[in-house]
Amino acid sequence: MTLTALSEAVGVSVVNLSVLKNDRAKAIRYSTLAAICDVLDCEVGDLLTRQRLPR
Repeated sequence: MTLTALSEAVGVSVVNLSVLKNDRAKAIRYSTLAAICDVLDCEVGDLLTRQRLPR
């Protein structure tokens, strides 16, 4: 699925989805994450990974 198609289906701008895709987002609303999961038929945990911050 293209970012444009996902953007239209979720109701989030292509720019914001691009920020998420390229790991530049500092935060995401749960409602946005849930909407993406609804469209992609996945679970929140399928999209998130945990990164350890340097000490």
